[in-house]
Amino acid sequence: MKPLFSPQRLEGLILLVGVMVCVKVVWFGIAMVWLPRVGVDHLPEVESRALYYRVKLSPNTVAPPKKQPKPRVKRVPQGTIKNLKLLALYHAFDTTVITVKYKGKSKVLSRGDEIAGFRLKGGGSNFALFSRGEQEYTLYMDKSKTTPITRHSTPKHRVEKASGEMKVEGEVIDAGDHKIVDKALVTHYASNLKEVMKNIGIVEVREGTKLAGFRVSFIRRGSPFAKLGLQRGDIIRSVNGEVIQSYSAAMRIYKNINTMDSLSLTITRGKKEMELEYEVN
Repeated sequence: MKPLFSPQRLEGLILLVGVMVCVKVVWFGIAMVWLPRVGVDHLPEVESRALYYRVKLSPNTVAPPKKQPKPRVKRVPQGTIKNLKLLALYHAFDTTVITVKYKGKSKVLSRGDEIAGFRLKGGGSNFALFSRGEQEYTLYMDKSKTTPITRHSTPKHRVEKASGEMKVEGEVIDAGDHKIVDKALVTHYASNLKEVMKNIGIVEVREGTKLAGFRVSFIRRGSPFAKLGLQRGDIIRSVNGEVIQSYSAAMRIYKNINTMDSLSLTITRGKKEMELEYEVN
């Protein structure tokens, strides 16, 4: 009977298998000693993640800050200089007194007084100077209706200081049918219109749209004006026969009062018309 495998082939096969086993053992040793553990096909270790999520169940006790509303700034409506009308002007080197019309009403202002947001700083022969903030405004007079009054010097008169105020020496004497006014009083008040305004107040009286005189609104007690015979509520209609129908007429009389030796006032007291006579001596 013929054998299936020849002894030579069997020996060659066993030798081949032995060589392959030796190569495998040698390669395994080299890989363990010299080759890196991380290769192209080596997957890096991945940290495992938890399969749950943190949930905060407690309520948030700290509320987010609310936006504070900005405070509203109340703006005071201011007028424009065009809304003022210069009716009368008295200007001296140390005094400026004007009469202006605003919103249908007239008002007397002296230096430092304010109207419609404008402060009176001074004036000139035919204008008044106002300021508002850092700006200055000039208000001119309507020459067709009013006459400016300007004084550049103050007449000398006898005055003395009493309780911090200027007190003029002079008396008003009742002579029965008329009153005698000391010249020093007239001279003092003729150059100090602001002093006049402190002692007596007058407001305009109109009949329709026409100026019909000035009403006495107050008289300061103890002042020379309290001795003139005028009373609160009296309406001065005319001076020395000249009917007062404009501010320029009133200011013109005031300008020339220092040159007068006598003065006659026509007034209305209640429903009665009266004459008040004065002698300047």
